[in-house]
Amino acid sequence: MGISALTPPTRPEDIIESVLEFPDNRLLISLCGEFDRNLAQIEHQMGVHVLRRGNRLAVIGDKDAREQAAAVLRSLYARLESGRAVAAGDIDGAMRMGRPMPETLRVDSGEQIEMFAGGAPGAGMELRTRRKNVEARTEAQKAYVANLFTHELGFGIGPAGTGKTYLAVAVGVTMLISGAVERIILSRPAVEAGERLGFLPGDMKEKIDPYMQPLYDALNDFLPAKQVQKLMEEKRIEIAPLAFMRGRTLSNAFVVLDEAQNATTMQMKMFLTRLGEGSRMVITGDRTQVDLPRGTASGLADAERILAGVKGVSFNYFTSKDVVRHPLVARVIEAYERDEASAG
Repeated sequence: MGISALTPPTRPEDIIESVLEFPDNRLLISLCGEFDRNLAQIEHQMGVHVLRRGNRLAVIGDKDAREQAAAVLRSLYARLESGRAVAAGDIDGAMRMGRPMPETLRVDSGEQIEMFAGGAPGAGMELRTRRKNVEARTEAQKAYVANLFTHELGFGIGPAGTGKTYLAVAVGVTMLISGAVERIILSRPAVEAGERLGFLPGDMKEKIDPYMQPLYDALNDFLPAKQVQKLMEEKRIEIAPLAFMRGRTLSNAFVVLDEAQNATTMQMKMFLTRLGEGSRMVITGDRTQVDLPRGTASGLADAERILAGVKGVSFNYFTSKDVVRHPLVARVIEAYERDEASAG
């Protein structure tokens, strides 16, 4: 990897400083970031001090924090050596994973999906789409992405901001680009989140688009806008409310049901039985955000109970530790969880 850890021989074993040497000064500059902002992020979140001395970085702190920070710095330098940039989100991902060079899942030339290890086995995952590369930044996200490729039916359950839908759409786009599926179908229940929106103006598409906007946002992150529009015109990408799925057989497709906690038991059964040959299906939801009328059971909860242990079905669960939005989102979720636990 081109990195060596130096321990001054004259110091005792319980030193509070570890020194890392990075041979390529150009990459070291990128590792540190503009005005050393990358080092500042690591210092703030890992409770260490990082001092730059020529082409070396000295990491100062207690033993565990020092070793973890050193591993993160090695991981990020290896990332730069492989020709990939380092942004704030990549640093956060490296700190969450705590391992060197992620295992990568990517599409080369739009022809095939390859998995290869760039360092420690089983570290992380990257999805290459037409507009950006998407990485699993936590252990739970890594397991989730892996299961979406290996299981015909996958569930992603957890709080907002944990990447459930975003990663599912990224996997769908990856499989569409590679030719593993012929189309992507994205759906969600058209249920209002605690507000009565009344009669919306416009045709059917204009009425349902506000409910579907998060799915459009994810697609536009991965594909150029003109390509999204062309694929939708060709029906190779469909975005529709759950009610429109009745009576269909979804073959050779990557199918995502978002906000599944707002599907009734009958709707969930209807949707799950749409799965056709050569298809993958992903169900995402947050059990704490059910917007169904009081007394109506959530189809997501029933599906968890009924499908537990069924061959070909995977369940992945996320917590506030997997939130990849603003750090405050994780603290908000944890505060609500504590409140609910004390009330219970």
